[in-house]
Amino acid sequence: MAKNKLRLLFLTYQGGLAGSTNSIVYLASGLADLGHEVFVGCREDMLIWQLLEGSRANRIAMTFNGKFDFNNWKQIREAVKLHDIQIINAQSSYDRYTAIFAKLAFGLNVKIVHTRRQNPLSAGGWLQRWFYVRFTSSIIVISEGLKEIFAEKGYPKSHLKVIHNGIPSKRLDEWNDQTVEEFKTKIGFQEGDIIIGCVSRIKEQSQIIEAVASLKNPKIKLVFAGIEFDQIEPSIKQFGLKNKVICLGDVPGSKVLSLYRTFDLNILASTMDGFGLVLIEAMAMDCPVIATNFGGIADVVQNGENGFLFENGNITELASKIELLLSDKDLRTKFIANGKNTAFQKFSMENTIQKYEEYFLYLVAEN
Repeated sequence: MAKNKLRLLFLTYQGGLAGSTNSIVYLASGLADLGHEVFVGCREDMLIWQLLEGSRANRIAMTFNGKFDFNNWKQIREAVKLHDIQIINAQSSYDRYTAIFAKLAFGLNVKIVHTRRQNPLSAGGWLQRWFYVRFTSSIIVISEGLKEIFAEKGYPKSHLKVIHNGIPSKRLDEWNDQTVEEFKTKIGFQEGDIIIGCVSRIKEQSQIIEAVASLKNPKIKLVFAGIEFDQIEPSIKQFGLKNKVICLGDVPGSKVLSLYRTFDLNILASTMDGFGLVLIEAMAMDCPVIATNFGGIADVVQNGENGFLFENGNITELASKIELLLSDKDLRTKFIANGKNTAFQKFSMENTIQKYEEYFLYLVAEN
């Protein structure tokens, strides 16, 4: 049990099928398991509502119908006053605004912390930047790389707190041979196939398609999870890809680890990710990784040690690293061994939860 019990309110208007949703669930549940009073304001129609069911974190139904949702402001006020909330941790766009507006409109005695998990599409101009910095205690970013991106956009480094993302150790046991075989059947796996996978919503998958097309290796099958075929069909035609392409759409989190077990290689081509949780998942499943050298991805992948990085848009570099990693058994063995250490030791959710707890206790003690 926690010696000093925190009273926390997490907010997210999103909470659909995404890595960030799992991260919020792990964090809120983990802090609640430590004995803190944790509440999560979210929409009842989102996946996060279901995932939190049965956990020690308490769900509060909220609307989040835009930045100026006055009803949501009142919902936040009621939660803060009823539960004597000390810290609001806002996780996504609308709630970053509504948390601040609620505090200002109703004079709430509560600290606000934002968490940013990816390249900020809405970092905004000077006014939004001033608004966020002026009315939050800090902005948590999930990697050193993401901190640099925010600093380049004008956010004071002193206002940015790095707490790395992670995966619960028990999560890494959520795979089984039966589901692996089911995926192999769905993929149409045959002896001698080389399976190159990508688990991500639409980002820079076109770069993977172009690189594989240039290799002209008929043994390669491309497997995409998180997207539909029509989203990448133009790229397939543009680059003349002849290889078999399988798009699995959304894969439940309970099954995705088994999917990595079918891959010979996992690639994340992205200029959005602030961390790259899918890379850690792949590493944990003995799957070597290649990823774009962008943002917080470089916090996870140490080039040449536990995976490869490539420069965004450098298709020749990506293709050559795919070819090398598929042909060099010693290198694959090295990446797999070092990757498992990265997944199980360096970036565990238990470490993440501990750092959030320590930081939130520090903020409360400031009063």
